[in-house]
Amino acid sequence: MQTVDAKGFKLPIIGLGTWDLRGRDCARLVEQAIRLGYRHIDTAQMYDNEREVGEGVHASGRRAEVTVTTKVQPTMLAPHDLERSVKASLAKLRLDVIDLLLIHWPNPRVPLAETLGAMAKMKREGITRQIGVSNFTVALLEEATKVSSEPLVCNQIECHPFLDQDKVIAACRQHGMAVVAYSPIARGGAKGDALLEKIGKAHGKTAPQVCLRWLVQQGIVVIPRTSKRERLEENIAIFDFALTDAEMTAIAGLARGERIVDWTWSPKWD
Repeated sequence: MQTVDAKGFKLPIIGLGTWDLRGRDCARLVEQAIRLGYRHIDTAQMYDNEREVGEGVHASGRRAEVTVTTKVQPTMLAPHDLERSVKASLAKLRLDVIDLLLIHWPNPRVPLAETLGAMAKMKREGITRQIGVSNFTVALLEEATKVSSEPLVCNQIECHPFLDQDKVIAACRQHGMAVVAYSPIARGGAKGDALLEKIGKAHGKTAPQVCLRWLVQQGIVVIPRTSKRERLEENIAIFDFALTDAEMTAIAGLARGERIVDWTWSPKWD
């Protein structure tokens, strides 16, 4: 499995997103993904499925090879709440350590320095191996990198051809952080797009595979979410072809400001 190096931390370039997966189906899908070659599983406190994700990781028999990410929900970013909730996440996952711990969404009501201080403490205590952020803008990345006492290895953001994220991607690279793309297929929006379908046909691939390839070819980590085994197989079969420079440029031209994930508590986007 290809990896992206972020400050010495090697993050597998494709993972499984588990948003909205629940119960036995979630555990089974995580186990199947790992058996198919996935080495990166993403969950979050807000998803309410950490226990099932942990069950799937254990059932695979390959825990030592898998990077497990979880994310702290925005209501738990005060230091005491963060420490308590992260230890609860570790217990639910039944892991020896969380591989990557992220702030899921920024919370302007809690000073970022305090939150990152607590995140750094979790790393020093061996609760997590690495820390990072999610849904951070350029301005928030500037602040975070200044106040964090530990390296921030990634920023997990919505990223697909229909949304121009060049500014925040450039900021991540400037700070040596990996970009992790959630909703990389635009929640199924790639399927049916005329350009992606045409390019896919030329390579014997589907439009979603072209979408994922476009991202990983830029060194962006992708965590597509699916509930179907056949999609698990399709999403990981993107390393046997390459897009041309002309195709990469044409796909970039699809950006039309189409943001799928946007909440009342979202930061002011770039």
